Amino acid sequence: MTLGGCSLFSEERQANSRDDLYQPTLLDRLPLIYRPTIQQGNVVTQEQVNQLEPGMSRRQVQFILGSPTLQDAFHADRWDYPFTKGVGSKPSEFRYFTVFFEDDRLVRMSGDLHPQPLAERKPVEKPSVVKVPDWTPESKSLIGRLFDAVDFSD
Repeated sequence: MTLGGCSLFSEERQANSRDDLYQPTLLDRLPLIYRPTIQQGNVVTQEQVNQLEPGMSRRQVQFILGSPTLQDAFHADRWDYPFTKGVGSKPSEFRYFTVFFEDDRLVRMSGDLHPQPLAERKPVEKPSVVKVPDWTPESKSLIGRLFDAVDFSD
């Protein structure tokens, strides 16, 4: 089966000259093969983007968005936050967000998300606090108290 999958893969690759196409192998087509959901990169939400304002320092941006996934040594004033999610070896969701700095201050943003106008923003739901009463252990029965009194350790 493995050799058949390799030959099928090479035939499909020769037939399709585009390398950016997903090339399933014979093993990917078999039922009952576990394909985990793979998530890579930083998840950047609309609420996080709405908090960003021009003029923020790098530390403030990092506090809101987290550490950048990509920091290019040749473009030190640019932070990239790519995100992919998919099942198995086939990504189904791509998102990208980039912030640009000048003199260590946020200048602009680009990518799949953009700051919303104030009228369109939804209020951020804060988690509610629930008060839980203190736990008191149940009283032990006579047999339970006897087992506690007798030491069964070596």
